[in-house]
Amino acid sequence: MDLSDLLVPDAVKVFGNMSSKKRLMQDLSDIVCSAYGVCPVNAVDALQEREALGPTGVGHGVALPHARLKDIDRVVGVFVRLEKPMAFDSVDRQPVDLVFGLFAPEDSGVAHLKALALVSRTLRDPGVCAKLRANSDSATLYTVLTESESTRAA
Repeated sequence: MDLSDLLVPDAVKVFGNMSSKKRLMQDLSDIVCSAYGVCPVNAVDALQEREALGPTGVGHGVALPHARLKDIDRVVGVFVRLEKPMAFDSVDRQPVDLVFGLFAPEDSGVAHLKALALVSRTLRDPGVCAKLRANSDSATLYTVLTESESTRAA
């Protein structure tokens, strides 16, 4: 599994100022709707339910909100770079500016966990994160995310 299997160029966005975590979840849901045809109401509800179990801010400015949904047939992702970091209740209490949302079928099991591990590994790489933070063009961000896996494998 590669990030290019989870992510399409239309699912990568840059936002300036995000007013709240709830607004961010709504925007992630809108992106997954426009890029993959997922019901945004179901997506935002599932993200908020998961977030209520514990924050998905993993530290170093990265958040990995994720949810399982009835209305999709494969694991898909959305990526957002925030130009202004926001509070996210992260484990290290640092604001978040790199957000990778994952949406998986309810019965995805191992595929969901593998996708989460792949995204987590990618966004733990300080070089990848530096490149993501240095760019504001969605197409460039998509390239950084999807090409980073081939350079790590080499």
